[in-house]
Amino acid sequence: MNNEFYEEAQNSTPSEISEDIPQALRDTPDAAPKLGLSSSFVAIAGVMGFVLLAAISGLIFYVATPKNIAKQQPLPTSSASPDTLESDSVNQEAKDNALLGHLEYKEAPKSEIVAVNVGRRRIRLRKSAGEKFKQMVKDARKAGVRLVPISGFRSIKEQEKLFFNISRQRNQRPAQRASVSAPPGHSEHHTGYAVDIGDAEVPATNLSAKFENTKAFKWLEANAARYGFELSFPRDNTQGVSYEPWHWRFVGDRDSLETFYKAKDIKPIPTPES
Repeated sequence: MNNEFYEEAQNSTPSEISEDIPQALRDTPDAAPKLGLSSSFVAIAGVMGFVLLAAISGLIFYVATPKNIAKQQPLPTSSASPDTLESDSVNQEAKDNALLGHLEYKEAPKSEIVAVNVGRRRIRLRKSAGEKFKQMVKDARKAGVRLVPISGFRSIKEQEKLFFNISRQRNQRPAQRASVSAPPGHSEHHTGYAVDIGDAEVPATNLSAKFENTKAFKWLEANAARYGFELSFPRDNTQGVSYEPWHWRFVGDRDSLETFYKAKDIKPIPTPES
C-alpha cells in the first residue's frame, strides 16, 4: 500500500481527488485508498503494456513468416553415398565431353591389347574381351554360324586418320561423318572392348544395316550376352548414333562395364542438320 498517496488523499479537497482518481473509483470513494496507484501511473502502465504487446505480436509475426522460417531451417544434408556422388561426377564429366552424340573414352594401354586370330582374320582386343570373343566364335561355328571379326582395337591416331580421310573422300562435313563414325577420341574401338562383326556367308552385308538379316546377327541377338557382349548402337539409341547392327562391345567384367555404363544416362547432343 502506498501510504503517501493515502495521506495526500486525506488532506485534499474532493475536486483534487477526483482529478487523480479514475471515473470508476470516483463512484466508489472508499476504493481510492485501497488502489495505491495514481491514475497517471495506471495510464502510463496501460500505454506501455499496449506497446509491449504490440512489439511482441510484431516479433512473432516476423519470425513466423515463411521467408524467415526458411532462414531458420537448417540446410538439408545430402544423404547420397560417396559412390553416388562419384557416379554423378562421372556422369557430368561425360556429358561435358560428349560430341555429336559420341562419348569420350580413354585409350586402352598397349600392354593390355592382344592379337585375336579367327581363321585368316586377325584383330586386336583387350585380353578379357579377346578370350570371350574367340569362345563366342567357336560356339557359333558349332551352331552353323560363321562370325567374322572385321575390326577391333584402333588407336586414337588411327581413328583420326580414318575419320577425316573418309570425310574428305565422301565430301562429308564432320557432323555428317559423325552420324556413322565416331570422331577421334570418342570411339569405342580405342577402349579395346569393341568389335565389328560380319557373317562369312554374306560378306556383302558387312558394315551395313542389312547385316541384321543374317544368321550371324540373329545368333548374336540370342547368344552374345552369354559371352558379355551387347549391341552398342541399337535402333533409337539414347546417344542418337546411327543404327549399327555389326558393332558390339564387351561389358563382361568390371572395367568394361564401368567404361560404358558410368555414363549410360547421358542425353545426346543434337547433331546439326545435314
